[in-house]
This record gives sequence, C-alpha cells and structure tokens, in this order.
Amino acid sequence: MGRGAFYSNRRALVEAVLRRAYVGDWPARAWAALPRATDVRVRHERLPLLGPTHAPLRIGFVSDLHIGPTTPDALLTRAFDLLAAAKPDVLALGGDYVFLEATEAKARRLAALVSGVGAPLAVAVLGNHDLWTDHSVLEDALHGVGVRVLVNDAVALGGEHRGVAVVGLDDPWTGAPDIERALRAADGADVLLAISHSPDAVPLLAHASVRLVLAGHTHGGHVALPGSRPLVVPGTHGRRYPHGRHRLPDGAVLLVSRGVGGIEVPVRLFAPPDVLVVDLVGSP
Repeated sequence: MGRGAFYSNRRALVEAVLRRAYVGDWPARAWAALPRATDVRVRHERLPLLGPTHAPLRIGFVSDLHIGPTTPDALLTRAFDLLAAAKPDVLALGGDYVFLEATEAKARRLAALVSGVGAPLAVAVLGNHDLWTDHSVLEDALHGVGVRVLVNDAVALGGEHRGVAVVGLDDPWTGAPDIERALRAADGADVLLAISHSPDAVPLLAHASVRLVLAGHTHGGHVALPGSRPLVVPGTHGRRYPHGRHRLPDGAVLLVSRGVGGIEVPVRLFAPPDVLVVDLVGSP
C-alpha cells in the first residue's frame, strides 16, 4: 500500500498468514505476561560534539515501536514515560512505528505516545515497515501533534541552539535517500545531526560533515546470544553496527538503538528494548 521497495510476494504471504495467526493480538498479551516484560533500558550518552558557543542539547531517541499484535502496549507506555522523564529538548523518532498495516487506531496511539513526552521539538523519519503500508496515515498523525517528518529534509534549531540542524533521511533500504537534498535544507548550520532508520545510511553520510547519527532498525538482533551477541541482523552496516555506540571513519559518532517493539517473533532474547538519552555538550 505504500511506496516502499522490496515488498516481495513472499513478504506479502508471510504478513497475510500473520494477520490471521495473530488475530486478537494474543502474542502481545503473552509477551506482557512474562517477568519484566515492560522493562526498557535507558542508554545515556554524553558527547562533546557542540561548539563552545552552543548551549547543551538533550535528545531523546526511540525507534522501532512496531505498534501491532506482537508489541505489548504497556511496553510502549514505559518507553515513552522514560523519555518524558528525561525532558529532552528534541524528541527524535527513528521509524518503524507499526507492524503490519497502518490503521487509524495505531496512528492515534502513536500520536498519543509522542505528544505525552512534551518535547519542545519532535522530528521523525520513516522506516521500511512504515513505507510498506499506508504511511500517509502515520505522517498525518505525527503532523497533527506537531512532529516534523523529515524525508530527505532538515530542521534548524533556534534560540540557544541556533546553528544546529537535524537532518532526516528517507529509509536507506526501501525508500529513496537523498543526502544532497537534505543537506541543502540544512544550509547555514555549523553542527549537523542526522537521523536514519537504519545504519545502512552510514556510507551516504560519509562526507556530509555530520557529527552524530542516530539509527535503529536492527533490534540488536532481536534474538541474541548471552552478552547481546546478535544471531541475525538485517543490512550490511546493521551487521557491522548492530547496537550501541560506534566511532565512524570520518569521526562522527553513530548510536544504534535496539528499539522497543517486536515483529514476527513476539519476544526478545538478550536484546532488551531501549531508548536513548543523548546529552550534547561543547568540546573541551
């Protein structure tokens, strides 16, 4: 139903089967019944990436909500409660807001979660699952609560954060990322931050003078071995950067979230849900 590429006949068949198999959202209820099912980790990062004239900037980042039959609603509530408690200056949303189709009910739930954080500025990119469905329903819901949806676009911060811009790329796998267009929209900024649904945007950003990249998509493998060693991770750069903090060859910092929700497998193993709270400060 959406503009996303690589939606194969096999994928369509799998999703058709899952819609029937997961009727009534029983997998989400089963997950919710497990011990510590609503635990969400808050990963704090403090990065000296700003110039000496910039005020400190706090970013809250959440990705891969997958509102749908395999994600407990209480888990989503917990993730956004933690973000609200952090009081971010910018709330950044990393895509994959739904699993299976985007309905009006899911869109309303997404809007309610986002508006509850109360961040002065909220920005979002779209993920592959969003682009495989009627993503306009999701975009309309986000716009309705003041979120800037960045599709190869940028938003400049004002006030004490003047000179900082957030660039948002279209999904690197199923969308049509255009870094040059996004950079033109950020013209005049001296500090560039980037959001991409997937770490596979890393090569696109290699010469863009971006200081921080926020990404999700990988789920940290979703099912991993002890020590959070992923078994299967999608994407070439997803496998290289499955979760956590990484220093890229051009000096930029890449932070990859495991995200929150679930897709085909309605439980996580050694890949706990997380949200990021990133404090950007001036260089020493």
